[in-house]
Amino acid sequence: MGYDLHFGWTGVIGPVTLGATKAEGGTRKMAYHIGGGTTLPFLDTTPPSSSPLVALEICDNPEYWSPIVRHFCGDLVTTADDWAKTAETVYGADLVRLYLTSTRERNFSDIVSIGKTVESVLQATALPLIIEGSNEPRIDSDVFQKCGEVAQGEKLLLGTAEASRYRSIAASAIAYNHSLIAQSPIDVNLAKQLNILLREIGVQRDHIIIDPYTGALGYGFEYSYSAMERIRFSALKGDADLGMPMISSAIDSLNIKEVREADPEQQDDMAVQWEYYTGIAAAVAGAEIISVRHPKTVGLLKNAFASFKKSADFSEVK
Repeated sequence: MGYDLHFGWTGVIGPVTLGATKAEGGTRKMAYHIGGGTTLPFLDTTPPSSSPLVALEICDNPEYWSPIVRHFCGDLVTTADDWAKTAETVYGADLVRLYLTSTRERNFSDIVSIGKTVESVLQATALPLIIEGSNEPRIDSDVFQKCGEVAQGEKLLLGTAEASRYRSIAASAIAYNHSLIAQSPIDVNLAKQLNILLREIGVQRDHIIIDPYTGALGYGFEYSYSAMERIRFSALKGDADLGMPMISSAIDSLNIKEVREADPEQQDDMAVQWEYYTGIAAAVAGAEIISVRHPKTVGLLKNAFASFKKSADFSEVK
């Protein structure tokens, strides 16, 4: 006799498409269709989603990046397009997440250079892209406009919309048919509220990915896990305003004391372990995209997720 692993749930995690192939109007070598789940992660034997996916985070100005990653990657970090190509061909990432850290420079105004950077990264890698725009509200509109424009047809994932600033990124997502990341500070109700605000101004439900914010292990991750788990439960119970895929990025993992003050010979391993175990837990909680910064973490997570799927043999379940 089999077991019902859906626990009476009636909700579905809504689908979101990232990337577009040539046949779909883009230039990516594949498009990912995430979402579609009807139960907890790793319980379905034939889930409709290709997730969890692993994204490697890179940037266009390494001055604002982790010294651990800069040391590991060497000169690679000085050129965003080479870094993106290596993320695909060497490190084996599913996605590239480009942070436009150059916009953090004092009085930044070179919007044209942003367009050239995004174009060069698109040419360097055939993977679907996540583009993180400006942290400066003053130039948000111009930055997101340029990103959306130069990548029209590629179905980017744009980040990041917050309750205090979401209109600029939403306008670009709507105008150029991209999806966006909706981030809230580890609070289920705030996550739902932001999704409602985005939908009220025209962002379609299948163009929203939730980021409940992820703290590092031992530094608030238990709150992040709880929020992700509750969002997933609410969605499966039928709350359509929370029925979107989730993304997790534990960027603080490389900055915590245990990693920062580790012996130089052990620092890489310590950083990878912190990212790896945070990523595993986030995926179990329901995150369908796990973003990491250390290249060595990518393969470890992909192998772990493949193993989880293989070991979840419920062929007799009905």
